[in-house]
Formats: sequence, C-alpha cells, structure tokens
Amino acid sequence: MLDSAFVRANFDLVRAKLASRGMDAALLDQFAQIDERRRAAITQVETKKALRNAASAEVGRLKKQGGDASEFVAQATALKAEIDQLDGEAAAAELAMRSLLEQVPNLPHDSVPVGRSEHDNVEVKTWGEKPQFDFAPKPHWEIGEQLGILDFERAAKITGARFAVYWQNGARLERALANFMLDLHTGEHGYTEVLPPYMVNSASLFGTGQLPKFAADLFKCEGSDYWLIPTAEVPVTNLYRDETLEEAQLPVSLTGYTPCFRSEAGSYGKDVRGLIRQHQFQKVELVKFVRPEESYAEHEKLTRHAELVLETLGLPYRRMLLCTGDMGFSSAKTYDLEVWLPGQNTYREISSCSNFEAFQARRANIRFRPAASGSGKVKPEFLHTLNGSGLAVGRTWLAVMENYQQADGTVRVPEALMPYMGGETVLRKRS
Repeated sequence: MLDSAFVRANFDLVRAKLASRGMDAALLDQFAQIDERRRAAITQVETKKALRNAASAEVGRLKKQGGDASEFVAQATALKAEIDQLDGEAAAAELAMRSLLEQVPNLPHDSVPVGRSEHDNVEVKTWGEKPQFDFAPKPHWEIGEQLGILDFERAAKITGARFAVYWQNGARLERALANFMLDLHTGEHGYTEVLPPYMVNSASLFGTGQLPKFAADLFKCEGSDYWLIPTAEVPVTNLYRDETLEEAQLPVSLTGYTPCFRSEAGSYGKDVRGLIRQHQFQKVELVKFVRPEESYAEHEKLTRHAELVLETLGLPYRRMLLCTGDMGFSSAKTYDLEVWLPGQNTYREISSCSNFEAFQARRANIRFRPAASGSGKVKPEFLHTLNGSGLAVGRTWLAVMENYQQADGTVRVPEALMPYMGGETVLRKRS
C-alpha cells in the first residue's frame, strides 16, 4: 500500500506513475476530495479548540471573581461536542482514504519501461543455445503421455480440468527438481528453508496484496477464514507480519517448496493443453526482507539465483523487464524469466522476480529498527520485500521434457538431476 503522506505531498507524480500503469484517476480524485474534507475538519478542530480554551479560561476567571460563568460553560460544552464530531469526521475520512489506497497498485520504479501489455516488455538478456533436432520436437503433453508418466484423463476424473497426475519417473522427476532447487538455494545461495502452512487467513492475503482486489483468483475454504495459497510468497512474507526486525538481521533470505492453488479466473480457453496453466502446481519460492537502500541490488541477486537454476539445468532462457502495464499489483519492478520450449516453439514464463519496495511491508506492518548511531532510540522503518520463483517446478519439468527429448521418444536426464534420479540417465516408457 502507498504511504498516504507521500501521496498527498507528491500527488501529480503519483497520478502520472499510476497513469503509466493504465490506472484510471478516479480513485486518486476521490482520495484528494476526501483528504480535502479531512484537512478542513482538522482546521476547524484547531480553531474550535482555541475558542474552547478561551471560553474555559473565561470560566476560570469569572469563577475566581464570583461572577456568572454559565454562558461560557455552555459555550465550552457546545464547542467540545462540535470538536468531537469533527474529530470523528476526520477519522472517518482517514479510514476512507486508507480504503481507497488499498485498491491502488504500487508505483513503478523509474527504470521500468512504460507500456500497455506484454508486447511492450523489454528483453534484457538471453542465455543458452536453443537445442537443434533432426526430428520435429513434440510438446511435453505428448511426450509425457507417450512415456506413461503424465496423465490428464485420470486427473480430470478425480478432480476436474486443469489438474495432472504424474506417474513413476514423472513423479520422481518433479521431486528431483524440487530437491535440486532447494539444495542449490540453501547450499549455494544462502537461503534458509522454511515449510509454511498451505492455507492462510485473509490478513495474510491482504498483507501481500491479493486481497481484497483479487479474491476471484483464489480458492476459499467454505465456512472459514482459510484460503489455499496461490504462492508461498503469501505465508512466507507474512511470517514477520506485525513484527519489527533489527537491522543486523537483514537481509533475511528464505526459500520454501509448496503447492500453489489458483482459480485461473478469466483464463479459460488459454493454454488448455499441458501443464502451463493448472489449478494446482508446485513451486520453490524465494523471499527476501531487506534494507530499503539495498533492495534493488538484492533484487538483481534474487533474479540471478533463479537464473542459475536454469543455467545449471542447461535450459535456454531470456530475462524480460516487464513494462508498467504488465506488472503485478504490488510490484515496483519485475523481471520475468522465460524458458525456451522447442515443442511449442516459444518462450514461456517460468519465474517472476519482483521488488515490492515498502508496499507489502506497509500492508503487513513489517518494520526494521535501524542500528542506533548514538545513545538514543531509533524509530522503526518499513523494510522492503522481494520475491521470485526459484523456480515453478511444473514448468521446469515440462521444459526438461521438451529440451531433452530424443527421436525415439525418450528424454535425457540433465546431469545436475542425475543424483536425484537414482542414477537414471534416460526416461523411458515402462511396461
């Protein structure tokens, strides 16, 4: 959430930044109107307090002299009632302004290109050579079904569309990928592993920005305040909700492997084949809590850590800087990593790495206390939060299937995964 004081002091800048995201100015105009009423009420409160103080002083003076102070007592009493009413109006205006700001997205960083859609995103880098085949490469759903390791028909029977069952080495490959990613991030990149709940309350979803705006994208447990998590970003970021960390603790770098549940509202008809757009998928998440002045350097590090998963697996990819019109609601700057899929002859997103600055921290009330330079106490500040997929496991699974497929229908196992596959070097159809 944006800081209301910052919005007041930089109204034209905020309006321009939000316009670059394609946001209508109506909410900001409402904010300004309500703020004007709030400031008018506060001004009247100060004027009436001065009048009440003067009346009270006159009451005291007359009582000392034995005079009749009833007129000034009545005046002071009436002014107090008016002040209480105006204080209530100012408080209600403050709540209304906060409610409006809850619906306003984060401001894009100055380095973010202005654009309307994914077509305006900027390619920052590419890595790896696209594999060359002497046969027509197949999409992962054909490879998986022919190997007997990917089953959409039975998943639809037991649940419905947009679910999958993995069999045999398909299931083992998913597990291998998750273990490989976690070992890389904890052993090489310095993250602490955490296993959070897979259900969260509404306060947690508000803290990271999914509620109230994106309730339709979520699955709620009927009759409770529990929601299935859309990403581990939600429970992991909220580990420190309503807490104040010491500066010496920062940066905090956490990684977690969880299932993710998304309704994919509005996506019907898109990616109906394969694993790209599922209601349930698994993901290894990276989350950082950092000092504000270090957040953009840490954002580059986090993105690099996600890239190294792809490079270690030998999967070609590109890094895209998202434009203002394609960023998520809470993000100030986002890189998408897109892996090459030869079976579909296209790049597809496999990780999204974002810097939220203080946007989530303000919603979730996560602060840090700067180290004191003298003997006095230092006022806590909002820290910055970052997160990124490190990686989406199902999409990495399908990228391995498509990039390492062979003419006979088998799939080579990337060298980095062999220790996790019990020595298997090739995925074959089992009888």
